[in-house]
Amino acid sequence: MELRQIQYFIAVAEELHFGRAAERLHIGQPAVSQQVRRLERELRTQLFDRTGRTVTLTPAGEALLPEGRDLLKALDRFAAKAERLAARNEATLRVGISSALGRRLDYFLDALPDSGSGIRFEFQTLDAHTRLAEVRAGRLDAAFIRGIESAAGLRLLTLWYEPLVVALPAAHPLAERGRLELADLAELPLRLASRAENPVLFDAVVAACGKAGFEPTVGPPSTELQDTLADIGAGAAGWTLMYPTAAETVSSRRIALLPLNGEPITMRMFLALRENADPERLRLLTETSTQVRRKVAEENPRDRRG
Repeated sequence: MELRQIQYFIAVAEELHFGRAAERLHIGQPAVSQQVRRLERELRTQLFDRTGRTVTLTPAGEALLPEGRDLLKALDRFAAKAERLAARNEATLRVGISSALGRRLDYFLDALPDSGSGIRFEFQTLDAHTRLAEVRAGRLDAAFIRGIESAAGLRLLTLWYEPLVVALPAAHPLAERGRLELADLAELPLRLASRAENPVLFDAVVAACGKAGFEPTVGPPSTELQDTLADIGAGAAGWTLMYPTAAETVSSRRIALLPLNGEPITMRMFLALRENADPERLRLLTETSTQVRRKVAEENPRDRRG
């Protein structure tokens, strides 16, 4: 039995005429008649009553017609799914990143399930505002983003939580300690991005300082992290906070990087994508994000969150 025989049977059953069925199938009438007869021999039952000039379905033909239609519908679904899988495996996923993801970008790639192994990635290093704008515009498929808790029109998938570390002059007496209490920094000016630039980070740090019993003296706002670190390394009084992945890139012996005791000031890294993202890609990225979150939590159990 061949699928084309089922197709010919259904065409004749719907037209009740071998000539019209042949025209519909764009083949010769003898071929249609031949294949239908072969199908009847294969099934060992007569599908059509060909008396006189009329063609009618036999009771067996009427009973098998719905089954044949279901079979062709299943074939269409099979072909459509295969096409989607092929397109996904050949697809390019455009992802916006920051400049200091370190090995955690490897975690993301390692966590991709087998169904995503054929995807080619294009990474673009952009500032946070541009990353979000590019995802909304559809020029990026997803973006790593932190410093927000919601974004209109975007879905945010949690990747990991990051306990911030303190950066201060290596020559400062506090730098000799292995860990710091946040209250130890009360007398030093805080160098941080302005609230307008990064409200989530600013509010989290100020709230943590208040909980530690002091209101921070805010120094000149930090515009570029490297500029702030250069000032601190040159001996300017002050401290700032860094993400661990960015701290890994600091090599200056003039900068001391110290963790905080107690409850850390923690920021969340998300993967942002459009709310109306392709369901298959949403499933793929959701599964990947879950695996990354588990990996980072296993690596840093002290920083695990819900």
